[in-house]
Amino acid sequence: MIAQAIRLGLLPLIAVVAACGLVPVDQAERICLRDAQLAERPRGSVAMGVGSGSGGTRGYGSLELEISSDYIRGRDPSDVFNRCVLRRSGQMPVRVLADQPGWRG
Repeated sequence: MIAQAIRLGLLPLIAVVAACGLVPVDQAERICLRDAQLAERPRGSVAMGVGSGSGGTRGYGSLELEISSDYIRGRDPSDVFNRCVLRRSGQMPVRVLADQPGWRG
């Protein structure tokens, strides 16, 4: 009875660990493109506006800034991309970063 309970308790853990496995190279390339873009330069957005309602007119704004540690350390985006694909898929990329759809380096 206890052994069965232990086995049932381990099933969710096994499922989580199995989900952390390697992915196909093409999927890893798509995922790692974002890492390479952030290694090239920070990304951000600014939003500003004015709204009115029963409480009067109010201004609002927001600022989002995303900076990667690869950018701060001055790493080459191609190297970041290659390492990321290797880590996620266990293989080197099929296409270099410059040939990836969506790369505007």
